[in-house]
Amino acid sequence: MKQRVTTAIIALIIFIPLLIIGGTPFNILVVAMGIVAMTEFVSMKKLFVVSPAAFISYFAIASLLVPRTWLKFLPKGENYMDLFFVFLLCLLAFSVISKNMFNFDDAGALVLGAVYAGFGFHFMIQARTESLWMLLYALLIVWITDSGAYLIGRKIGKHKLAPKISPNKTWEGSIGGTLAAVVIVGAYIFFMKPYFKYNFALMLVLTLVFSVGGQFGDLIESAFKRHYGVKDSGKILPGHGGILDRFDSLLFVLPLMHFAGLI
Repeated sequence: MKQRVTTAIIALIIFIPLLIIGGTPFNILVVAMGIVAMTEFVSMKKLFVVSPAAFISYFAIASLLVPRTWLKFLPKGENYMDLFFVFLLCLLAFSVISKNMFNFDDAGALVLGAVYAGFGFHFMIQARTESLWMLLYALLIVWITDSGAYLIGRKIGKHKLAPKISPNKTWEGSIGGTLAAVVIVGAYIFFMKPYFKYNFALMLVLTLVFSVGGQFGDLIESAFKRHYGVKDSGKILPGHGGILDRFDSLLFVLPLMHFAGLI
């Protein structure tokens, strides 16, 4: 417990100032987190984190999440998706060069991991570019849903939500976490109305959707770990696990916010 609290304090001391500053310092942090998340996918797939395939996947995820202004070197008319596709082709080519020691299944897992985490962290940068308050909105949804689900689930939880994926989660906790997010984040929306393009009622509905989506993100990460037989996605955050463990819900919420037109 002490290690968990210490890690959280150190992480917040680094994250919060860069979150407030925004711009290039924050973008560099997010790009770094995305690449670390990719190393976690590589490790879960039981591949070497220092290998040609791994490095191709690091460049692939970086091409998805970096701000477009960083890619001005690309030929006119091309964008980050074109660059990502080049790295995808490199992964497929490597399956031939490696004489199938790195195979199509491996390449598919790394590509899916890069798309999932790459776009999630890309939209984190986009949310901060939109405004500090928009990214705080996403963070509050995730934090309050998670905390509410944990506290309410511990107190009154009886019915298992997904016992084969995450045995400790309950329906009572899930519903309670979402209700807590709607109420508390609703107050945040009320006082920050100028930063949101939709009316208060619609924002409450979207908050509910995002809260449920964040819980799906959490369960998806749990399903990854169950499939690969690991307890945590990584060890970079002692007591907390890896980057994917800490940002699993947010990686689902931020794309949903983009699809809803908020970022």
